[in-house]
Order: sequence, then structure tokens, then C-alpha cells
Amino acid sequence: MEWITAIKKAIKYMEDELLTVKGPEEVADHVHISPMYLQRGFQIMTGFTIGEYIRNRRLYLAAMELVNTGNKIVDVALKYGYETPESFTKAFTRFHNATPTEVRKKMRAVKTFLPLRVSIFIQGGDNMNYTVEKMAGFKVIGFSREFSFDMAYKDIPKYWDEIFKKYEANLFAGNAPANEIEQAVYDNRIGEFGVCIDDIGKEGKFRYMIAGRYTGGHVPEGMEIYELPEAEWAKFKCVGPMPESLQTVNTQIWKEWLPGNGEYELAGYYNIEWYSASGSTKDPDYQSAIWIPVKRK
Repeated sequence: MEWITAIKKAIKYMEDELLTVKGPEEVADHVHISPMYLQRGFQIMTGFTIGEYIRNRRLYLAAMELVNTGNKIVDVALKYGYETPESFTKAFTRFHNATPTEVRKKMRAVKTFLPLRVSIFIQGGDNMNYTVEKMAGFKVIGFSREFSFDMAYKDIPKYWDEIFKKYEANLFAGNAPANEIEQAVYDNRIGEFGVCIDDIGKEGKFRYMIAGRYTGGHVPEGMEIYELPEAEWAKFKCVGPMPESLQTVNTQIWKEWLPGNGEYELAGYYNIEWYSASGSTKDPDYQSAIWIPVKRK
């Protein structure tokens, strides 16, 4: 499906089913896009996760109902998806900076959150530095963890720090591998790839691997292998210090390249971040890339 059409359709579905929609998986299933792709693109384009959008819209409508009707707070809480008045009051107060009772009795100002309208200004999408390459399938090996769609941007960098301290700091210092995990890290150049995989089937979650290309041999406990199938990859080059350069290109992909591209659309349920082994990630000419599987429209 064309990207802007998919985003508009997702917003319409959330508005039509606002009181019952459960989250990104349900919305993604409706528009036939991977939840991981939809969540990432939606957040970059709108500034909100899908969960935040649904929650904010419900809290706005709940406030309007409190102001305009005599319905009990407990009934309003249940209507808008909260199991207890306490959980509703906590979320409501955090959003509106006033309790439900204060909004009703004192007619305090309600924080407005209206349905989104998608309007894209496409600038430079076709001029991005990218190639489309068909690649045979290959295996990666590395460390894997599940992340929530809502917290991934904050939690994944912490995961990289954790893996580096545990398994790469000794190698980075120029020392020989001290155990079988460090040997696997060294042999397979783990850290070359960050792989996002939307295949675990858990609500609100996806899998992320810190990985390298598997060269064969023993797979130590705590590591795993994932096989990427043959695919056409759109490879977007990033030049500059991390993470700013990667984030800038990522934003351009979702806000400019996908909406303005008439030849390719998303495919698969995975994507790759590639990191060069040369230079420091803080160098102004450090090279990295984003790989996204695509298919011709």
C-alpha cells in the first residue's frame, strides 16, 4: 500500500474504533503493514507513538464528556479503557494537568488533542544517497532482546552500551578474546548490524539483534542465529557522527523518501542498521547505513 494512504487509513481506523482498538498490531493488521514499520513511521511523521495517539485522543474525549455531561467519573473511566477510577485519574491528571473533578467542577481548561491530519511536504526524498540491491539470503549471529514499540528509541541505545561493556570492551582495548563469547564476537564482527525483527507475535513488542554476519562455527549460549531471506534492499548511506546522522536519514526515509517514491514500497518484517568498522562513531565522516527490504510497486 502507498505509504501516505496507509498512514491516513491507520488514523481513520483508530478514530472509527477509538473506544475498542487495542494497539499497533490491530491497526497494522488493518492496513496490512508490519506493526514495527507502522509504529516507526507513524512516530517519526507525527511525533507520537500509536499508543500515545490512542491514549491522548481518549483522554481528550473523556474530558469533553465530563464537561458536557453529568456522567459519573467511574463510568467515563470504564468507557475510555481504564479498569479503575484511580488509574483513569492518574492518566487524566498527567495529561490535562487537572483531575477529572477539577475539570468538571471548576471548568478548568482542557488540553486539546484533535484527530491528526496528514500533510506531507516532500523535499529532497529522491535526492537521498541510496542504492537498491538484490542480495542473496544470509545469516547473522548475535544478541537478541525484546523491546516495546513505545520505549525502543530510549532502550535500544542502553542495550548497545550493555553489550559493549559485557562482551566488547576487552576486544576494543586490543586484547585477545577471553572466552567463547568474545571469540564469537571477534570472529563474526558482532556490532556490524543492528537488526529489527517483527516476528515474535507479542502485543506491542518486537525483537532487536546486535549482530554480525555469521561465518560458521560454534554458537555460544546466550547468542542466536537469524537467517535473512533473499531480498531487494534499499540502502541509505549515512555520513557523520552517531546517532545524529542515522536519525536524520531515518527521518528523511519515512517523511520524504517513502511518501515521494513512486517505484518502491516496503517489504518484509525486518530492517538493518549497518555500522562501519573504520573510525570512531563520533567522527564527522563516520559511515553507517540503513537497509530496508523493498519491492517494486
